[in-house]
Amino acid sequence: MAFEGGDGSGKSTQARLLADRLRAEGQDVLLTREPGGTEVGERLRSLVLDPAHAPIDAVTEALIFAASRSAHVRQLIDPALRSGRTVVTDRYVDSSVAYQGAGRALGPDTVAGLNEWATDGLHPDLTVLLDVDTTTAAARRAARAQSPGGTGPDRMESEPEAFHRSIRAAFTERAAAHPERYLVLDAGQAVPELASAVWGRVAHLFGGQLGGQLGGRFGGPDDAGGEARR
Repeated sequence: MAFEGGDGSGKSTQARLLADRLRAEGQDVLLTREPGGTEVGERLRSLVLDPAHAPIDAVTEALIFAASRSAHVRQLIDPALRSGRTVVTDRYVDSSVAYQGAGRALGPDTVAGLNEWATDGLHPDLTVLLDVDTTTAAARRAARAQSPGGTGPDRMESEPEAFHRSIRAAFTERAAAHPERYLVLDAGQAVPELASAVWGRVAHLFGGQLGGQLGGRFGGPDDAGGEARR
């Protein structure tokens, strides 16, 4: 499964809660994030998100994210799937399509094609999109920065509201184009309500296999032989 949404949507919290519940069911779960997940990915994350490294042109930014994702798939996700684990990732290709394709105006199709190559066509069987209005998201980001141990906004979070509006629109358009692979939720709901809705879809996706073997897939039982969906 992949969790997507704008900064402040609560996707990281929901990804963690799902991973914890799957583990409670006895599943072997890899919880990871993008950019990051691998040593090279974490280094690229610090490079591309640190405001101190601004400005970074749009094309270079897209290539950095794609490079991080390529390492993530080849070094971490694909080996996990092949060993029979279930993968839950905080962000995946849709983030690049939204942020660089729409937000940076590189074109969703261009960025999607780049990432199709970078990931060797690996797609999650379920993408949970947490949709939240930009005003609420901004308030959440501000509260997070002011919390104990909080940090200032990164390069993406500090972009103007128009940037975040275009990202939100890109996410929802992509989900509307492939409704069978998405669960779109109003991220303004309480955390427990969202977690319950996510679990309901996951339970349906696995068709009664919870408590059995779910590993070897990027979120769903569609592929025989435990092979990742490509």
